[in-house]
Amino acid sequence: MQKLIIKGKRYLNGKILISGSKNATLPILAACILSNNIKLQNIPLVKDIFTMVELLEFIGLKVKIFKKQNTLEILNNGNKINTLAPYRLVKTMRAGVLVLGSLLTKYKKAKVSLPGGCAIGTRPVDLHLFALKKMGAKIKIKNGYIIAEAKKGLRGSTIKFPSISVGATENALLAAFNAKGKTILKNCAIEPEIRDLISFLIKLGANIKFSGRTITINESINKKLKANHEVMFDRIEAGTYLIASALVGERITIDRINPEIIKTEINTLKKIGVKIKKDKSSITILNSKYLKKINISTKPYPGFPTDLQAQLMVLLTQAEGTSKIKEDIFENRFMHVPELNRMGAKIETNNKIAIINGPTKLTGAEVMATDLRASVSLVLAGLVAENRTVINRIYHLDRGYELLEKKLKSCKAEIRRV
Repeated sequence: MQKLIIKGKRYLNGKILISGSKNATLPILAACILSNNIKLQNIPLVKDIFTMVELLEFIGLKVKIFKKQNTLEILNNGNKINTLAPYRLVKTMRAGVLVLGSLLTKYKKAKVSLPGGCAIGTRPVDLHLFALKKMGAKIKIKNGYIIAEAKKGLRGSTIKFPSISVGATENALLAAFNAKGKTILKNCAIEPEIRDLISFLIKLGANIKFSGRTITINESINKKLKANHEVMFDRIEAGTYLIASALVGERITIDRINPEIIKTEINTLKKIGVKIKKDKSSITILNSKYLKKINISTKPYPGFPTDLQAQLMVLLTQAEGTSKIKEDIFENRFMHVPELNRMGAKIETNNKIAIINGPTKLTGAEVMATDLRASVSLVLAGLVAENRTVINRIYHLDRGYELLEKKLKSCKAEIRRV
C-alpha cells in the first residue's frame, strides 16, 4: 500500500496551477448519458473520474481519454444501453448515484446501487428519491439497489427540498431534462458546480432559469446531440493550496481560478491574518507570520465549505488563541482530529464543535487517512510539522487531488510517495 513521506518546516515559493473541478465533472459525466456526442475539457485525472468513466462504459457509452490535454470525448450511439449501475462501481464514489436521474429520464428505468464514498456521515439518498417520486417515478429498494421506473416518462413537478442537498439538486436537474412540462425546484443547493452543470445542460438544449434557491426547468423541444464544455476550476483544491500557502508559503501564487467564486474562503483567511493579493485569475499568498483565532461554521454555498473544514483546522493549530469550528453539514467529519492530536495539536471535539487551541508546535508522526479531505489535512500538517510525517492509506487522496506531490514539489516541498 502506498504512503506519502513529508519532511516539514520547509518554506515554499512558486506557482500552483489549479485543476478542473472533480465535483463539477462528476455530475456532468452523468449528464453525458442524455446526449450523443460530448467533448469535455479541463478534466481532473483523479480516481473518482476514472471510476465514473468506467461506469459510463459499463452503461454502454464510448469514452476516449486524452490525458495530455485533460480532455474526454464521449459517444452515446444508443446501442446496447445497460440501465444498471453495479455495486462494484458505485461503492467507492457517492456521485455514481447521479446516473439514476439521467437513465430514468432517457430510458425510463434504472437500477443503481446505493452509493459509497467517504465515511463522513450517513448522507442518505432519501432526498434524491423524494424528488424523483414527485416526478412520477416508481421506486423500490431491494438487495442494496435502487430500482426505479417511469414507464410513461417523467413529468414536471414543483419540488421543495426539506433540506439543502447538492446531490439531490443535481439528480433532480438531470431527471427534469427529458421530463414533460415544467419542473420547479425549491430550496436547492446553489454551489458553483451546480451552475456549471446547468450551463452544460443549457448547451444540450435545456431551458433552465435560476433565481436564488429556486431553479425552473421548462420543457425543451430543441435538444442538442453534440456539445463542447470546459469544466470550471476546482475551488476545494484551490482552497486547500491557499491554506497550505498560509501555513508554509513565503510567496505562492494559486493560478487558473476565479477569485469571485471563493470569496468566503478568501475573507475567512483574511480574518485569520493571511496576507492575500488578488488578481483576475489568480491569488498570491505572502508570508503570514501572525495568525488570529476565529469561530466559524460550515454551511452550504455561499457559506464556508465542509470540504475545507479539515484543512482550515490545521491552519488554526498555528493561530493565536482558541478557535472553534462548528460542522453543520456532516455528522462524522472530525475523524482527522485524533491524527492531528498525535502530531501535537490540541483539539477537542464536542458533538458538532471542534475547539482548537493554538499555536501548537506540530511534530512528524505516522498517521492514517480516513477520507479524502482528512487525508489532505494530514499533508498540510506534515508540511508545517518538524521532522518526518508518514501518511498511510493515501488512496483516499488520489480520489480527488491531481498531481498533488508534483504541485507541492514545484514549490520546493519535500514530499515523496513510496
